[in-house]
Amino acid sequence: MEDQLAAEIHFPADDHAHNFAIFAHCFTCNKNLNAVRNIILGMTKKGFAVLSFDFTGLGQSEGDFADTNFSSNIEDLLKASEYLEKNHKAPTMLVGHSLGGAAALMAASKIDSISAVATIGAPSQPDHVLHLIADGKEQIKEKGEAEVNIGGRPFTIKKQFLDDLQSKDNLKKIEDLRKSILILHSPQDQTVDISNAAAIYEKAHHPKSFISLDGADHLLSNKEDSLYAGEVIATWAKRYLERPDQKKISTKSQTVAFIGNEEQKYTTQIVAEGHHLVADEPENVGGNNFGTSPYGLLTSALAACTAITLRMYANRKKWDVDEILVHVDQDQRYDEDSEDCESENSKITFFDRSIEIKGDLDEKQRKRLIEIANKCPVHKTLESKIKVETKEK
Repeated sequence: MEDQLAAEIHFPADDHAHNFAIFAHCFTCNKNLNAVRNIILGMTKKGFAVLSFDFTGLGQSEGDFADTNFSSNIEDLLKASEYLEKNHKAPTMLVGHSLGGAAALMAASKIDSISAVATIGAPSQPDHVLHLIADGKEQIKEKGEAEVNIGGRPFTIKKQFLDDLQSKDNLKKIEDLRKSILILHSPQDQTVDISNAAAIYEKAHHPKSFISLDGADHLLSNKEDSLYAGEVIATWAKRYLERPDQKKISTKSQTVAFIGNEEQKYTTQIVAEGHHLVADEPENVGGNNFGTSPYGLLTSALAACTAITLRMYANRKKWDVDEILVHVDQDQRYDEDSEDCESENSKITFFDRSIEIKGDLDEKQRKRLIEIANKCPVHKTLESKIKVETKEK
């Protein structure tokens, strides 16, 4: 019986992906690495669905890592592609980190539907990873296998693994590959030197692109680096992948919010009138801080509506207004007008709004604009009687 691979598909918030991609993680890593999740988030925010999986013998996938090799990694990618094609839609893009990047480049030539490949910190040749097991190499040659420490964890490496790595000539395959290629690499990468990126770039055919992840480490431990990588990959790919007409969201609502499993914490993807947003909570309350909080979105609505209302009015009046800045803070405070100001029920939501208007205006015009600010639709909504009706869909 074939070993089963553990995988999950990350969809954009509106559940309608314009393209499917597959993510291949780094050597001895797994799909739950923070950097992997952040890169995928950067891509789903821009409409991709991304399948991430654990290679055989790693993470939650079945099988024995000791019996795997670089060739089996490529086979795992082919299986992932077959699954998508059968159950969803054929993938058009492969994204690979480190040795997963090298495997993605090799698998791309075997998957007809793939049009683009992005690598992150990838070695130009798969045998580059041999330096990670240098201490056990002699024992492997003598006894056929050895237990080596990689990233603080023990792994059994067999001689067939070494032989398979050394039999592969990735650069020759890259030279024959006719797919769009994006190479992301950090000049400070201490695990896979940036010269590997140069070698891949030299052999690859156009269209090919290089992005420097300056300041990042090999594992993209800083979440800003991994989020940036995901967003850059998704933006770059727009030029090389077809984007079919999207089906309308299967709801009449203006806004859809999606939150994943417990490992995603509170990171929430939003599609509001066709535009992708991210909401989250700060790290000090258990969030990832990948986006503004729900109350931040609420104050943003008031600030944006105020600014738009003032701009519309100024334009209609043909007044000389160069810039409008609306500052909004929200807080829960006791209502000083309440007879029982110490009661918890007397606490109400306050929005403190201050407005900067830059332009050649007299005092009367400025006063009128402040009056108009109080007429903005969101302001009027917040001060009106509001009722939220909830039902299961």
